[in-house]
Formats: sequence, structure tokens, C-alpha cells
Amino acid sequence: MPDGTLPASRLRESLGYLNWLYNPFHGLDAPGIYDLLATSSPTERGLYLNLGYWRDAADLDAASDALAMLAGETAELEPEDTILDCGFGFGDQDILWAQTFKPGRIIGLNITASQVEVARRRVSKLGLDDCIDLRHGSATEMPIESASVDKVVAVECAFHFRSRERFLREAWRVLRPGGRLVLADIIPAPSVRGFPARLEQRLSWRLVAGKFAIPPENAYTRPTYHSKLAMSGFEQISVESIREHVYAPLHRFLAEHPETLTRLHPMARLPAKLALRFEATSVYRGLDYVLASARKPKRLIGPGLGPDRRP
Repeated sequence: MPDGTLPASRLRESLGYLNWLYNPFHGLDAPGIYDLLATSSPTERGLYLNLGYWRDAADLDAASDALAMLAGETAELEPEDTILDCGFGFGDQDILWAQTFKPGRIIGLNITASQVEVARRRVSKLGLDDCIDLRHGSATEMPIESASVDKVVAVECAFHFRSRERFLREAWRVLRPGGRLVLADIIPAPSVRGFPARLEQRLSWRLVAGKFAIPPENAYTRPTYHSKLAMSGFEQISVESIREHVYAPLHRFLAEHPETLTRLHPMARLPAKLALRFEATSVYRGLDYVLASARKPKRLIGPGLGPDRRP
């Protein structure tokens, strides 16, 4: 502005970041966080907001694509599949899956209306409306018919759900017999020995959980994750940690390419730069990152019942 003042919208945005990131007594729910972040993605070519899978990736865009592809390959996405993508962000992974796996249909559910609006425009611009159907809706109360989809995928979002357990029950309901569920998810790391390391671990988790709307009921480690999938009726369960291909290489990339952070809002750059002053081991001590997969049994006991359920 000529007089040096910020437009009202920019001022509100800056105050929102200030309150979210720097006020210890204030937090936002997931839609509030993503409304605030808007399209300030650190990627260059897309609008991904995930942390990426860095086993073979050289930059953030490639790592973000790699995480989406890892989820898609683990889900065994195929032509003619009906896929339900929960928490689709701005639709980057749906566009990628449509162009590579060529499924029959992708239905997306996202509770953040502003992301749904942007994602729909991007899908339309690419002429993919016939394949990708993006909806505003909750992953814990899915407006989806029972036994109507072949695959359910949730990439880096289920930690927000209230609760993940409700999502697992809904995923089991909407999957056809034999259908697959895949999640790329953030959970607490296994407990470590030694008071300083345990304290660092606790602080690491609490900071992330508090600022990124992770409810306490979702704070459990891999063995409990596995048990909750089994209790929901799933079989062929795998809960694999891939944290070594996520946190440390992302940290290293950002340290080597600080210009990436300039794509973030100025209020978000300071904590990001501060984190880069520390070793990745310390910053992410409390965080595990898992790739979880499971299958709904092909044969069920009773109408709509899982193998360990009773009327």
C-alpha cells in the first residue's frame, strides 16, 4: 500500500498466523489450519502439503509425488476401481492417480471447503471431471453408500480425524468385500530410553499435536494402530514405519534449500527456520510416520458384519 499499511485481509491473515503459531493458549481445528495456510504450498509445481517420501526423491515436488505414488501402489490401484480419497487437499494426488493408474472413478472427501473449491477448479481445468468427483464431507461420517468402493486412501490426514477409530469403521463400511485401505499417517514414536531423550520426545509430539490439531485419542504407537485395524474387522494388516524416508531427508533438503521456505507465509518462516537450527533427530524425536494397509475380508460373517463382530 502507498501509505505502508497492510490491506485488511493481509492483516487478518498475519494475525491468524500469529495467534496460531505463537499463542500457547490458542489452537485451530483442521479446517481452520488449512483455511489459514490456503495455497501457500512450499512445492514449486503443485499445491501439495504433505512431507513427502524421500527414498529416491531429489526435491519436494518429487518427494510429494512419491508419497502419493507409494500410497497408490500399496493400495493396488487399478483400472475400473472406484477409489475413495479422504483428506485430498488440493487434489494433487487424485490428479496424479487419474493420470497414472487410470481408475474408473475417484471420489474425494475433504472437510475444508476452501480446499474443495480450489481442487475442483484444478480438476476441471485438466478435463478430469468425469473421473474425479471431489466433495465437501467428513471422513468420520462418510456420505457414501456401504460396500460401494474398492479402495480407501488417506494420505497424511487421518491424524486429524475425530477419531481415527471412527474413520476405520467408516472405511470398513464403505469398502466392498476384498477392498483395500491405505493410510500414510503420523503417530507418536516408540518410547526411547533416558530422561533427556524421553523429555525431548514428549515435547516434540506435544508441539506438533497441539499446533496441528491431533486429538489425544489418536496418539498411539504402531502396535495399538495394528490392533485398532484388527478390531475394526480388517485382515492382512501392515503398519510399517517409513520415518527414515520422511523426516530426516526433508529436514536436510530444507536446510540445503532455504529458498523453499520463502513460499510460506512470513509468519510461518520463523519457526521453520528455527527448527532447521537443530538436528532432525531432535526436532522429530517424538514422531513416527507409518504406511498402514489392510484388507476387508472377502467373506463376511452375517450381513455387513466383520469376522470378529456379532449382531
